[in-house]
This record gives sequence, structure tokens and C-alpha cells, in this order.
Amino acid sequence: MVSQMLANPVHGLVSQLGRSHQVSRQTLYRWAATGRQALEEALGHQLLPPKQNEAISFVVLTLLIETHASYRGIQTCLRELHGVHLSLGRIVGIVKEAGQRARTWLSQQQAGTPRALALDEQYSSQRGKAYLNVIDVHSGQVWATVPPVEVDGESWTLLLWYLQEQGISCLGTVSDGGRAIQEALSQVHGEEQHQRDVWHLFHVAAQVQGRLDRAVQAEQDRLLTIQRQADALANGIRRRGRRPKATLAEQEACLSQMSYVAEGVRYLCQELHTLLEVVVPLPDGLLTSEHRQGEIVTVLDLLDELVPSATPALQRQLQMLAKQVRLALPQTLLFARRLDAMQEQASRVLGSEAVALLAWAWLRRAVLGPTSEHLLQSIRPAWRAVASGLLAAWDQAVRASSAVENWQSIVRPHLAVHRKLSAGMLSLLAVWHNHRIAPRGPHEGLSPLQRTESPSSAHHWLAALGYSALAA
Repeated sequence: MVSQMLANPVHGLVSQLGRSHQVSRQTLYRWAATGRQALEEALGHQLLPPKQNEAISFVVLTLLIETHASYRGIQTCLRELHGVHLSLGRIVGIVKEAGQRARTWLSQQQAGTPRALALDEQYSSQRGKAYLNVIDVHSGQVWATVPPVEVDGESWTLLLWYLQEQGISCLGTVSDGGRAIQEALSQVHGEEQHQRDVWHLFHVAAQVQGRLDRAVQAEQDRLLTIQRQADALANGIRRRGRRPKATLAEQEACLSQMSYVAEGVRYLCQELHTLLEVVVPLPDGLLTSEHRQGEIVTVLDLLDELVPSATPALQRQLQMLAKQVRLALPQTLLFARRLDAMQEQASRVLGSEAVALLAWAWLRRAVLGPTSEHLLQSIRPAWRAVASGLLAAWDQAVRASSAVENWQSIVRPHLAVHRKLSAGMLSLLAVWHNHRIAPRGPHEGLSPLQRTESPSSAHHWLAALGYSALAA
């Protein structure tokens, strides 16, 4: 057993020996270390590492991607767990070769149907430079990922042209509204098909609401201090410290006014959330995109009326929120304009009240479904032909760039380990992600390639890079 572990330390050998001879892994490692030390003492020099085969590449790449390991971490794992002594140069060479294969694979991706694309930048440690990412909205497949480049319209334009040359047809795009992306889209695809991400607006609204709530809490704490000061004076007790700037009545009035502003903004933000849902049911139908825009304009007008009641610092925050929503409003409602025609047609066939009922059920599909397919089985048979297309359209509505945010959360741990990711390393991550089977969630058991119905979706990610004998 010791001879086998020292002469041919392939992946899985220790586990196989342990099962065959009923010996624990720790005991086998201890025996191997003792045998290695005895041989080194007998021969008078260290043992030369055995000739490495393709199995080492399999182990190195798996450790690199699955465990977010550094090159030195991979070297330590191989030495401690498998008794394999591998130089850093050899590890770098394996990763570089696999990265070249991954770049080739990534450049040969094809899309059988037009795809909705999520675009975003992930800033690096280099000032003014970022990783550019293009991700499929519905499947999460990585179409392109680029090492740090200047964040400008030219960089994005070149990337979008590259995707066009690759044969990827764009059904529409979605992003957080960055200026460089807008500039590139105006030259390549046109901004009329570009959706503004609603969750970034919700995030800005949540930040403003948080500042208002903290201001109210600060006024509440100040009121308690003034109350204690007034009670002490009433009892003839002299307290240390500065006297409060406001009287008890003035502070109560200030707190009441701040609470009014905070609650008013909270209500208006909730209305904004509702109006930017995929579908907004009414008792007698659905809210169209035109009516949504009118309602959002009303919300913004009411927000403007709250501005004079806030403190000067918070006035600027409320004005910033209203400005952000107004600038993004035309592109934010693109998803709703795309749904208008289908919803109107369904209303003519089924009736407005029936469509409103379907919308109510779809918004609660997590409880009634849990998916639209399950929900469809609960609908009367006469409605199903029209309802299936309507539910599918609501499912496929694009209003957020969450897919690219998910991809960037995968890149972030590797970026923390390696500080900077090369094109080869990014491509390796993309190939792994595109082949990865989701262990849970709504896409459980499917990879991004399978959700895109790609012909290469059945392969293991290392098999796709030419390590077929090992990946099998």
C-alpha cells in the first residue's frame, strides 16, 4: 500500500485502498509519510516527484474552482492530502492551458433563439477599470466576461460587437442605467429595447427611507433627553451638561413633523413597489403601462410636496430620489409596455375580471403553485389556452438584472483570493458556471446550458475542455 501511494499518487487511490483493506485514511497517510522518510534516509536524498499525468490537472482545476483556492493552497492540499509534490510553475501551467481551452470554448457559444441580456460592470482594484459581464437573463448563462478595461462606451461597444459576430441575437437588454452602457447601446442595439433595472431604484428608495428612520430615531432620543431635563428641573435637581436648544413642545413638534415625512415617504415607496410589479391587478382589469406612468408621476409629485417638511440634509435626499425615478421612468416601464398588447387580447377573450383574477393568482403563485405550470392546472380548462401564454409572458418579463449580480457574486470570492483575474481564469469560471447543475431552487437539476437548450449541456465542464477521460 505504501509503495502504491508513493509511486502513483492518483486521485482516489487512498480512498480505494482504505475501503479494500479496512484502513482509515489518516493511518494510510501516516504510513506513507513513514515510508517516504525511510526511503529518503536510505537513498540519502529526497524522492523525486513521480511523473504527473492528466489526473493532476483534474485535481488542480477542481480545487481551483470549487474551493476558491490559491495556487499555494492547491500546492499544500496536494502535498498534505495526496502526497503529491507539485511546483507552483506546474500549477500555473495547468491553469493557463485550461484557461486557453476555456476561452476557445466560450468564443464558440451559440444561441438558437434571441436572448435577453443583462449587462453590468464589476469594478476592480485598478482605478477607473472594471470587469464587463454579459449574462443571459432567463438562464444565467455567461455569454461574455472581460478582464479589467476602461469603463466607457467604447469598451462596451466592442464587447457588444464581439457578441454580434459570434452570432448571439439580442432580444433586449437590462442594466442599472450606467452611462457607458447607455452610450454603447445607442450605437449597437438602440436604447428603445433597453430595460432599466427596477431593483436599483428600490435600493435607492430603501437607502433614503433608512436615513429618514435614523433621523426620526435621533429626534426621539433627543426628546427623551429633554424630557429627563425638564423632569429634573421640575423636581429642583440641577443636571450637568448643556441645556437643550429646544423646549419640550418644540421638540415634540419637530418629532411629529419628521415622523410625518418618514411615514409619507414609506407609503409612497410602497406604492412605487406595487406600480413596478410585473402585473398590477384591479377589480375590473389590469393597470396598463400608460396608467402606471401616470400613477408614478403622481407619487413623485406627492414626494415633492414632502420635501419642504424635511430638514435641509434630508431634503437633498428626497430630491435625489425623485430625480432618479423621473430619469429612469421611461425605460423602467419598458417591460409593462411589452405586456400591454397580450393582456389586452386576453381581456377581449376571457374578460377583464378573469384576467385580473389570473394576475391575482400569479402574484401568489408561490403559495398557490408553486410554479406557473402547477397554477395552470388549477385554472378552468376553457381558460387554459389563453392563460398559458399570459402566464408565460409574465414569467419571462424582464425588469431586473439579477442574473448578472448573481454571476458577480460568484466572481467576487475568486477576486478576493487572486486580487486580479485573467481572461483565462474568467473563462474557466464561466465554463464551470454554465455547466453547473443547480442543487436547489426553481432551477433544481438544471444547468444554465440546459435552460438555454444548448446541445453541449450534457457534458461535465472539464469534459467540455478536453478532460473527457477524467470527467467521465
